[in-house]
Formats: sequence, structure tokens, C-alpha cells
Amino acid sequence: MRQVLPPATLLALRELLRQMNSYYSNLIEGQGTHPANIERALRRDFARQPRVAKLQRIALAHMEAERQLEALAGEGDRPLSSAFLRRCHAALYQRLGAEDRTTEDGVVVGPGDWRRTPVRVGSHIAPTPAALPAFLARMDEVYAAARPGEPFLIAVAAAHQRGAWVHPFPDGNGRAVRLQSHCALGALSGGLWSPSRGLARNRARYYELLADADAPRRGDLDGRGNLSEGALRHWCEFFLDQCLDQVGFMAQMLDIAAMKRRIEALLTFRRAEDPGIRLEAALPLHHLFAAGPVTRGEFQQMTGLGERTARAALSRLLATGLVASDGHTSALRFAFPLDALPFLLPNLYPEAATAPPAE
Repeated sequence: MRQVLPPATLLALRELLRQMNSYYSNLIEGQGTHPANIERALRRDFARQPRVAKLQRIALAHMEAERQLEALAGEGDRPLSSAFLRRCHAALYQRLGAEDRTTEDGVVVGPGDWRRTPVRVGSHIAPTPAALPAFLARMDEVYAAARPGEPFLIAVAAAHQRGAWVHPFPDGNGRAVRLQSHCALGALSGGLWSPSRGLARNRARYYELLADADAPRRGDLDGRGNLSEGALRHWCEFFLDQCLDQVGFMAQMLDIAAMKRRIEALLTFRRAEDPGIRLEAALPLHHLFAAGPVTRGEFQQMTGLGERTARAALSRLLATGLVASDGHTSALRFAFPLDALPFLLPNLYPEAATAPPAE
């Protein structure tokens, strides 16, 4: 995917998927806000309702944290280390005010602060605060030093579960381990897929297998530790299956020939309600997606329309968000507005095409 598409298209996709990752990771926690509200938050347009505005701030913080953490991982930080997990938590929570970091029990969670009190999640009693350093050191020993290739992929899956099991933070553990997994897989994904989408779409199974892997050892043949090795293996298989599914799905979404047909379908649909949309724009739009930015004059020439008609057609595409530009003299690039996703990237982010709830 990365080898075929131009940098401008990849950048637009990564930013779209960053919104999606934020939406799905927060949705897993029961704190998702509508994709349209996330777009509003990017424009610093926050809802009047305090609860919705809080969810917007959390979504925005997640996106900014993900961007920062990707850069750290790319600069050589070991993404499966406990130090990086702590950075994940800090990168998210340092972007939130005290009111957004306060738990239902009234505890103000500090960015990157290790847990200081006992905790129980369902039937799972997490390690005591005093035991956290030993557990985290052991995770570093096993996961952070994993060899490249298959051992590393298994380590990503296992570290995700064990990070949640150790529960090192008073709150935000799920978000932190998902950010860690996303960054650990960054060299493979290039930011074009993330496990959060698959985990959110299988949320019940996600929580079920996370909990199962917390279970005690089941007989003499179930590993050598206190916890079930078989249950951990089932979790790892599930996690890696979600990753593989996301890879295959995004490969289909970004197929160049298929995208040409989707662009044509989108323009046909929109022209039925907006005569300013011209079907002749399909060719230059596809060029932007597959080959990269062009000048306004080049775009208009590729439509084959007369100068005035081509200029008007381009204006409509800019107004509706299918084409983006940094200024009147800047190059044009392909864009992915939310209302076009059902055509351009069907089923990637279906919630984005629904109407946001009234405030």
C-alpha cells in the first residue's frame, strides 16, 4: 500500500485513520463521541453540552497523543517497554484538564502516574502497587527485547494483554495499551491500519478473551506460571487475527482500480442532487489519489471541460471537501470528507456517515 500510493494521499489517509482510531479506542471504553463531533473538535468547535464537549476533548487528546507517540517510536524508542507504556499514558493525560482526568470516584489521574492503590476489575485483582515494579521489569525482559519477525508480533499481542492485567495506572489502562500496540505495529502498518478498529468491532470478544487470559493455570499441561498459558495463546491468536483482518481490509480499500470505480459512483450519486458536480472530474480525482497533487490548471485540463465549466466544477469539489488545497496558488490533493466515506472507503468507518445526535 505504502509503495503504491503517493505521500499526499498517505498523509490524508493517516489523518483520517487517526480520527477513526480515536473514535474506536474511546468507544471501547464507552466514551465514544460521534465522528462529526471529532471533526468539530479539530476546528476547536466544542459542543455546548458539557458531556459531549468532554468526549470531544478526550478524542482530540487521543489523536494528538498518537501523533506524538508515533514520532517517538520512529525515533528509536522501544514501543513494548514499560517506559513507553508510561509515555502513552502521559501523552494522553497531559493533554486533558483536571476535570477530564477525574474518575467517577473523584480521583484526579496524573499523566503517567503509576497506581498507588489496590484495584479490582470484575473478578480480576490486579497486582498490588508495591509489586508493580517487579511485574513491569519482567514485562520489559520478555517483551521489550523481542526479536523482529514472528516473535515480535506475538510479543505485541501478549504485551497488550499483560499490560491490561498488571493495570499499572489508576485509570486509562485500556487506552494506554492500545496506543502502545498501535505504535509497536507502526513499522508494519505505516499508520494505514490499527488493531483498535478490529477490537472495537469485536468488543465483547475482546473483553472476554482479555479476562480469560487472566485465569489461573488449568492443570499441569497449561504452562508453568500461575496464569493459563492456553488462554493467553487464544488471546494472542484473536489479537493477531484482528490485525490480519485489518491488513486485508485496507488492501481492498486502497486498490487503485477499485477506487476509480468508487469515485465515479460518488460523483454520479452527488450529481443527482448537485448539477455543479461533473462526472468529468473522475479522471483528475483518480489522478490525485493514485499519482499525487497537481496544479489547478492541470486538474481543469484533465476534465476536458471548457475553462469556465472546469473552474466551476473544481470550485464545487473544493467546497464539498473532495479536493483540498492550502491556498489559491497551492497544489490540489485528494481528500476524504466523512460524508464521502461510504463510497470511497465503504465500511471502513460506517459511523461517520450517520447523522450526529442533536445537542
